Amino acid sequence: MFQDPTFWVLVSFVIFIALIGKKIWTMITDALDARADSIKAELDEAEKLREEAQDLLAKYQRLQRDAAREAEDIIERARTEAENYAATAKENLDKALARREKLAVDRIAHAEKAATDDVRRIAAEVAVEAARKLLSEEMKGERADKLIDGAIQDLPSKLH
Repeated sequence: MFQDPTFWVLVSFVIFIALIGKKIWTMITDALDARADSIKAELDEAEKLREEAQDLLAKYQRLQRDAAREAEDIIERARTEAENYAATAKENLDKALARREKLAVDRIAHAEKAATDDVRRIAAEVAVEAARKLLSEEMKGERADKLIDGAIQDLPSKLH
């Protein structure tokens, strides 16, 4: 057996495997450990990114809720302002209509007074002219002149 070359080849192969196998085993385990560490680092990074993504999602959801609330507030304020503007416009319109109505009533009263004054003036002129004609035809002389002068003097006090 010690003389057989196959035996020595086997012994040398086992020694070779033992010497090199330990280094190969160390290299393989180191490579696997490095790969495991890189996979663990990638998993940790992925977990960190997932947590950041969840934080960002939560943040954007809060921002969206806040924006929706703010939009509702803006709409409510706009509705309130529109109602206030409508009430103010209605109030101003009512005041303007009341002023125009009062102005129209005043103009009508002024026109009625002017028409009444014109009718009185014309009636007085007609009456004076008729009285003058009647007196001039019926009365003559000094007596007629006195009556006419007295009527003319009394006329302004009787018109008002």
